[in-house]
Amino acid sequence: MYLCINENLQIQLMTQIEILFEQYTHEKLLTLTELTASGSPRRYFRLVGEKSSLIGVAGTSIEENKAFIAMSKYFHSLGLAVPQVLAETADCQYYLQNDLGDTILFDFMAEGRKTGIFSETEKEMLQKTMLKLPLIQVLGAKGFDFSLCYPQPEFNERSVFWDLNYFKYNFLKTTGLDFQENRLEDDFVRFSQILLQSKTDSFMYRDFQSRNVMIKDGEPYFIDFQGGRKGPLAYDVASFLWQAKANFSKELREELIEVYLHSLKTLIPVDEAEFHQQLNHFVLFRSLQVLGAYGFRGYFEKKTHFLQSIPFAMENLKQILKTDFSAYPYLVEKLRQMTELEQFNKKPDERKTLLVKVYSFSYRIGIPEDNSGNGGGFVFDCRAVNNPGKYERYAHFTGLDESVKQFLEEDGEILHFLEHSFELIDASVKRYKDRGFTNLMISFGCTGGQHRSVYSAQKAAEHISSTFGVEVQLIHREQNKEESFAALSDDINSLRS
Repeated sequence: MYLCINENLQIQLMTQIEILFEQYTHEKLLTLTELTASGSPRRYFRLVGEKSSLIGVAGTSIEENKAFIAMSKYFHSLGLAVPQVLAETADCQYYLQNDLGDTILFDFMAEGRKTGIFSETEKEMLQKTMLKLPLIQVLGAKGFDFSLCYPQPEFNERSVFWDLNYFKYNFLKTTGLDFQENRLEDDFVRFSQILLQSKTDSFMYRDFQSRNVMIKDGEPYFIDFQGGRKGPLAYDVASFLWQAKANFSKELREELIEVYLHSLKTLIPVDEAEFHQQLNHFVLFRSLQVLGAYGFRGYFEKKTHFLQSIPFAMENLKQILKTDFSAYPYLVEKLRQMTELEQFNKKPDERKTLLVKVYSFSYRIGIPEDNSGNGGGFVFDCRAVNNPGKYERYAHFTGLDESVKQFLEEDGEILHFLEHSFELIDASVKRYKDRGFTNLMISFGCTGGQHRSVYSAQKAAEHISSTFGVEVQLIHREQNKEESFAALSDDINSLRS
């Protein structure tokens, strides 16, 4: 189910962002477009005036906002490659930062991730990123007040156990694997002791990964470091180079570590052997933390795109466990058993039901990428349908709201459009099921990805689920909303037939 934002709160949000923009730029706001978010509850908007284009941020956690604003202002004053915070409201719930464009490193290296073979251009950008990381870690920490960090000023024993238990409760327990909690906790204690041997006065980014690196004018910029704190250098290297979907080869990782250490040694003395030894432990630790996050976001919050990363993370973990981690044998034993579980080792053709992914999207941002590897499906252009978005009274609503539905249905164009769309979709879904195909992607696009495409995608997903009983994943990309329709049993489907 979807939780709709209260209309008054939505209007207040837009008003606060608009006021802040006009106060800072002294320009009239011409367009406001909400940008796609990831797992964060923060909302991002591109605000465009006559001369200015800025990013507006609305964050629900005031303390987290304050941490980011303080860090960003300090790092920017040192000339580090971070977004510049330009203005904020008195309560820090809303703030403006400069616009770094739309290209994230994750997308920039899409071809390399897909094939495992990175071009020279992609490698050069990765090298630039690793060269800049020590600057924010070392220079950014000098003189910085870590008490401003949220929720913890320092990576400590409590931080370690939060993440290990996050993995245990949100992922390991969901697998159904039997384990002795007391023995696991004993290994957690030893794990924590080893990790905390690497105490330094450096800044630990904590969520340093390619989705948090923007590319502007051929240079990487670091974003979303609000969870940073004082902590070990190796944590960030492990986070970046062993990111689940990065698909870096062992050789490329080693090359990038060498680039990183070369840059780091220009700032502080480095014992390379000790660094490599500690890095292994942080790679394992970060892998468990990431699986915990995937479990929470995917299994409990029902955000299916996090579940898609689990096979990549499990393959990473299999390779990591080839390293000697004799300090915590029981943990390693359970992790090895976990990676061999049937649910993590099914090949795509073992899926018993067809998976249909239905997207709504904005043409301004681009057609959604097909991650299944099939590279196909339908893309329906809704822009010829009468647009409720051109009327002010519908500006803050979406195709999920009753007033917009009523407008579209009374107008009638959308119903005629969907009638013909469903004819094509139904024929393909039926044929895909008969032939044992496993993936079909269907996308509905409109100008802003807010009204017509959202309505159409919702109706299509409900229609496919009720008609064929297959598994359907519905993603309203620009609204950052998802819904899953489970596949019905074979018995129920046979009754329908």
